Amino acid sequence: MNILGVHIGHDSSAALVRDGQIISDVAEERFTRTKHYAGLPIQAIEYCLSSNNFTIKDIDIIAIPSSGPVPELNFLFGLNGSQKEHQRTPGKILNQIRRIMQYSSVAPPLYIKKFPIGIKTKITHIDHHLAHAASAYYTSGSKDKQVIVTLDGAGDGFSTCIWLGESGNIKPLVKLGTNSSLGWFYSNVTEALGWWHGDGEGKTMGLAPYGDFKKTLNLLDRFHPKFKDGALVQKHSYGQPFVWNESGAIQWHFNQANNIRAIIDNHESQDIAAEAQRILEEQVIELIIPWLKKENTDRLSCAGGVFLNVKLNQRIWENANLSLHHVFPNPGDSGLAVGAALYAYYKAKPTAKLYPLDNIYWGPSYSTKEIRKILDERNLTYKTSNNVASDTAKLLAQNKIVGWFQGRMESGPRALGGRSILMSTARSENKDIINAKVKFREAFRPFCPSILEEKFENYLLNTRKEPFMITSFNAKDNKKDKIPAVVHVDGTVRPQTVSKRVNPLYWNLLKEFGDLTGDPILLNTSMNIKGEPIVCHPREAIRCFFDTGIDALVIGNFILEK
Repeated sequence: MNILGVHIGHDSSAALVRDGQIISDVAEERFTRTKHYAGLPIQAIEYCLSSNNFTIKDIDIIAIPSSGPVPELNFLFGLNGSQKEHQRTPGKILNQIRRIMQYSSVAPPLYIKKFPIGIKTKITHIDHHLAHAASAYYTSGSKDKQVIVTLDGAGDGFSTCIWLGESGNIKPLVKLGTNSSLGWFYSNVTEALGWWHGDGEGKTMGLAPYGDFKKTLNLLDRFHPKFKDGALVQKHSYGQPFVWNESGAIQWHFNQANNIRAIIDNHESQDIAAEAQRILEEQVIELIIPWLKKENTDRLSCAGGVFLNVKLNQRIWENANLSLHHVFPNPGDSGLAVGAALYAYYKAKPTAKLYPLDNIYWGPSYSTKEIRKILDERNLTYKTSNNVASDTAKLLAQNKIVGWFQGRMESGPRALGGRSILMSTARSENKDIINAKVKFREAFRPFCPSILEEKFENYLLNTRKEPFMITSFNAKDNKKDKIPAVVHVDGTVRPQTVSKRVNPLYWNLLKEFGDLTGDPILLNTSMNIKGEPIVCHPREAIRCFFDTGIDALVIGNFILEK
């Protein structure tokens, strides 16, 4: 059974699920090179089909993570008659977007790729938050009873949803509207701090440990909803949402960001960020833990953009006494295509096997022949390595900055050894070097380490296997001086634990580096500069290499050095 998930909107994406297994997933931004691209995921759909030798005729179900209309589907999939999307009643926010972007006067030119479906292919719509819930539950590795929590800014009119997952089914327990949105609150603070609502929240999280919330305690109380004992006890009206189309990406704005900005003008930005982080953590804890107790379970799965906040995830892990804490590693809207496809599959086959998630290498890859051709066409000098892990480890042991382009591209916002920039963790100044000379981003922003799965407990406290960099943990005191480039100012680390079974080449690199230096751990950040998507194609890796302070590019079996 082949199911194509298609998300059109913020972080447009496509995913292919075959018999319950995710075999392809990619955001359209990786092809258009516009971060958070919100247009049609045409190239993502084409990749999902062509990389598996499929055509649209091989698809049984197209799953759309939206309960409202998606008029673009009419020409994208050649819909007509009773299938036409415009016959659905649009939601209020969706209507506003469509008015602003004037979809009524838009028509595709002939050369735009289309995927006309046949009689066999069905189209199904799945509620936004249900798609988020499915992405978490059906990748958790367990059909046992668990609470599922989905939190984001808003989707299909909801912002906060609690679900019960059990025996392969997902049941809604509570669904709260936009007056419960903790995501919009945190994003409003982010905008007030000067960053993109829907992108810069990680900056707010990274800045928060530099501040002291006690200096701004309660100054943000009038800008967020309040939860107590699992219930929404104080609603919050955010007023009119506004959207802005920036080169094909949708940005949001609320007037309340102006009021928060006025507070920031009289205080230190890091103290406001610290207070926003405190509020987010405390409110989510007030929501989640009572529901776990009420449902008498110690199993929790999460999705939705709010759970990109790794410090929040750490707070939950440390306070909820969980036997299962699973956060879908692509929890934002680019993960909706996967969630919709998974839900459609298990809705059709509720007793089917559930596959645990051990990797998210679901994007494009390039053969040795393809890479060599690209390098030769550009008249580049390179050497061919017979042991790329060993040769790269030697460069890293010399404190070189290495671009690492291997295998299939990762899905989601984290680089996990497919499209990475690597450096030794042993020198504290390495963090500043990469921020200033490679990523061209704010100096306060931290970096994450990749570490051998067998060794992570030597470095971290109260930890667990974490292959997706989705939760932070406290570093052990006796290791902080060994890996200062990846220990944040608050003593936390956001790791990727690397399995030899899942990614043997990357595991071997860490092993070789550990043999040379004593620490099988590397600073790992995504191969891109600030404001750009992670690189997808070899030509983008080459551009990133030559336009930054990267010392060497290891692309397939080829090594380029400056």
